[in-house]
Amino acid sequence: MKIHEYQAKEIFSKYGIPVERHTLCRTAACVVAAFRTIGTDKVVIKAQVLTGGRGKAGGVKVVDNMEDAYQEAKNILGMSIKGLPVNQVLVSEAIDIAAEYYVGFTIDRNTRSVVLMMSASGGMDIEEVARRTPEKIIRYSIDPFIGLPDYLARHFAFSLFPQMEQAGRMAVILQELYKVFIENDASLVEVNPLALTAKGTLIAIDAKIVFDDNALYRHPGIQALSDLTEEEKVEANAKDKGFSYVHMDGNIGCMVNGAGLAMATMDMIKLHGGNPANFLDIGGSSNPLKVVEAMKLLLQDEKVKVVLINIFGGITRCDDVAMGLIQAFDMIKSDIPVIVRLTGTNENIGRELLRNHSRFQIATTMKEAALMALKS
Repeated sequence: MKIHEYQAKEIFSKYGIPVERHTLCRTAACVVAAFRTIGTDKVVIKAQVLTGGRGKAGGVKVVDNMEDAYQEAKNILGMSIKGLPVNQVLVSEAIDIAAEYYVGFTIDRNTRSVVLMMSASGGMDIEEVARRTPEKIIRYSIDPFIGLPDYLARHFAFSLFPQMEQAGRMAVILQELYKVFIENDASLVEVNPLALTAKGTLIAIDAKIVFDDNALYRHPGIQALSDLTEEEKVEANAKDKGFSYVHMDGNIGCMVNGAGLAMATMDMIKLHGGNPANFLDIGGSSNPLKVVEAMKLLLQDEKVKVVLINIFGGITRCDDVAMGLIQAFDMIKSDIPVIVRLTGTNENIGRELLRNHSRFQIATTMKEAALMALKS
């Protein structure tokens, strides 16, 4: 689960991580009032949407007078960034920045540990830095039995700051960020940039936290911060119905039983030049109503031009699945082509049942099914 920058900064503040003065606003008039209250010569107006690239999209502006503050606020509050409408902005004091750094904690699945990443190239797209100049990113794996005690925090801090005073401040921030990560079951805690001011202080002028969805039940206060996008609402609704669903940008809708088979199906589509519209694991049931709900889910996406159903019949027999599909599609009014590949227990009986129903195109292999979907 993602949260907004202003919410992440509230959490940072509770842990004593320094952030700039800021006010959340939902109207241009509020932005002007916040400018007066903050009392600095300049403020930064930042769109609060759950996506990156706000600055490139025009969602971050520095202003130095009331008139510009009002106009820029109106402009930002009237825009959409990557399809997400901007309904609120954060008005922050403009910091006199001497240097910008990147600091982040995330999960390294190769070492099965938390990894600390730092870079002196902060304020930039960290993915681009990693791709073009990976040597600029410092990585440290954190032993879960040791954590981040003072001596390690100082050792890591000296990688970026040779001066004792700044390294000491950095060490404290690293320890608190690590606490945020561990105590709240986060999968990412990131500050980009962590600003070194002209006065030598360190301030987190941006904040990003992503939480592990599977651990939210332990943190009702964090779960209450959820601000789901329309896409995330669809995924949450699918989860409530017993599906594992992730929306993607392609036009081939996938309905599969089993997560591994779903991944293999998507790979096969990509291998032959197509683009899956989703990951959808419906589980092992052949219940017609479940298939109907899955189809409704797929057809909500206007990009879907064909549906590929890939079923492996193990405990669930293929003839039961075929009967479920026939009953389900008798209830569904749609002209979208449907490709079905059945394999496993009673596969021949299942295929024969579907061949007697003009609604389906039958494939015997994954490759054949993917190619049929591409041609449809």
